[in-house]
Amino acid sequence: MSGLIVVTGASTGIGRATAQRMAARGFDVLAGVRNTEAGEAIRAERIEPVIVDVTIPEQIEGLRTTVGDRPLAGLVNNAGIALSGPVEFFELDEFRRQFEVNLFAHVAVTQALIEALRRAPGRIVNTGSVGARTPLPFTSPYAGSKAALWALSEALRFELRPWGIHVATVEPGAIATEIWGKGRSQAEEAAGRLPERGRVLYGDILAKSGQIVENITANASDPDDVAAVIEHALTSPRPKARYLVGGDARQQVLARRLLGWRRFEKVVAKRMGI
Repeated sequence: MSGLIVVTGASTGIGRATAQRMAARGFDVLAGVRNTEAGEAIRAERIEPVIVDVTIPEQIEGLRTTVGDRPLAGLVNNAGIALSGPVEFFELDEFRRQFEVNLFAHVAVTQALIEALRRAPGRIVNTGSVGARTPLPFTSPYAGSKAALWALSEALRFELRPWGIHVATVEPGAIATEIWGKGRSQAEEAAGRLPERGRVLYGDILAKSGQIVENITANASDPDDVAAVIEHALTSPRPKARYLVGGDARQQVLARRLLGWRRFEKVVAKRMGI
């Protein structure tokens, strides 16, 4: 197979693995990175880098210019960040930043490249999270942004159906990437941002949640596991609308379904000492 694929957030992790996998499959890949150092590392793998911070309109326009008149076989909206903390004390500007990167930036990139996708026609894959289905305590900014991204994907697939543009959401569990790799330090950072009242109310629980995250990430899936699923979503004659990736993701969804929300909530609360 051949054609042009754009992957955002391709410096490391899922994006990097996806760019490598699609290039090996014979596609021309434009790998979105945020700096020249990451770009040179990508170029060494014979993948074309393009500098694009998905929150900067001028750089998104530069991406559109780089694609030019070429048909676009696939767009992988993968760039993202993960912020955490108790809603009660979470700064609204930080909440907005979470959605800016994980949702609105993907809308902007998609809008910029829809005409190129029509020319193929191509497909769109959005990197979501199992957290959209099973949001855990203190993950509401991240889980909320991913839930919104899933809803966007569902509506957009209907809208683009007349042109044969399929839209899928990939929902990984814990993946061995920089976002997941912070473990305890991320919880400590969240606790450190709290005012005194917040530390009194949530400090002990956040400390325990950091250990839980470390335990989860100890068995995290490889980024290439997600890249393989993205490849399927981009190339299969019968792509799915929604993909769960990782044993932990499937277990979380199954547990919530079998236990019901009340019992599932009790299990999570007990583990976290809430």
